[in-house]
Amino acid sequence: MRLTKLQSPIAIRKAIEEFDRVGRVYFLEKYGFGKAREYMLREPATGKLYDSKAIVGAAYGYAFPDEGPLTSADFSGGEATVEHLLTELGFQVVRIGQDWTAEEVEATVSDYFDMLHKEAAGLPYSKTEHNEHLRTKLITRSKASIELKHQNISAVLDQLGLPYIRGYKPRSNLQELLRQVVVAYIDQHQTKLASVMDDLDAHTTAGGQKFLGALVTPPTVEALPVRGKRERFARKFDYAQRDEHNRRLGHSGEAWTLSFERERLTQATRTDLAEKIDWVSDRLGDGTGYDILSFEDDEQARFIEVKTTNGGSLTPFVVTRNELEFSEETEDAFCLYRLFEFSSKPQLFILRGALASNLELEAMDYRARLKALS
Repeated sequence: MRLTKLQSPIAIRKAIEEFDRVGRVYFLEKYGFGKAREYMLREPATGKLYDSKAIVGAAYGYAFPDEGPLTSADFSGGEATVEHLLTELGFQVVRIGQDWTAEEVEATVSDYFDMLHKEAAGLPYSKTEHNEHLRTKLITRSKASIELKHQNISAVLDQLGLPYIRGYKPRSNLQELLRQVVVAYIDQHQTKLASVMDDLDAHTTAGGQKFLGALVTPPTVEALPVRGKRERFARKFDYAQRDEHNRRLGHSGEAWTLSFERERLTQATRTDLAEKIDWVSDRLGDGTGYDILSFEDDEQARFIEVKTTNGGSLTPFVVTRNELEFSEETEDAFCLYRLFEFSSKPQLFILRGALASNLELEAMDYRARLKALS
């Protein structure tokens, strides 16, 4: 068998260096290998994983250039061949594809909340460095699998109405074990989570006043599985309510939107309309069903309700009965402006028309009075 001729760690190392240089997709395509299903070569220093059979096939070409690399059909992979060869040459091979253990999930959840705490406090951190550090502990997990697990954690937090790391968009198809670990972590670290919420609340000014590029399309929402039981946390962990009660944040968001609208109409050569914009909630207070009266280019009214958060685009928010009813009365003239990532780099998407047609509404509170005697 030609594979037994390969006894050069240097050739293996050259194949690894090429893999790093050209990337996994090109490397596998070049040598005609599919993605590894069971065994991966692992670099202990970085935790990076490599398709073991493809590495061996390419390394053969480096060791015997006259013969060239081996193709996938030239030899079999697995424990008895590729794993044995690489281990004999001093390389580490790990088995992948197994379910995540409780220890792996707990380490990943802890790392996630460490990043969330830093993000909320405005402290610098590197997702890449955190990923690399985790891979030194989770030896069978790739960079991509850890990133997906972080997105799964975001999905759990989103379901619970809690803030999540902006760079990890919620992704479902998550382990029930992961959900249990996240809920347990919250229960056990309530002081730390409250600190995250307080830090997010503390940032009430816009991270820049540049309007160019601030308007984005509404995010695509992935349907997440509905759980039969809804976890209940103390009111201090209700992120949507916190945003609603943070008057300084709401006021700053409305002020930013007022300037945005003036700039929008000015750019449309309607400075006459820009001068007529009315900050209704600042002048009359809440309760009218909208915050700002602005205009379309053709002078039609645009009734704007502003919802501001320092969280991501999918962060839930509170809608009042007045806002809901007013949006139904005014139909397409009503616009909900969702401002997100406000304290870092304000971005905005707009939902036009009745709120009930654009939002999934969940009744949270009721106004109660004693029943009359029958």
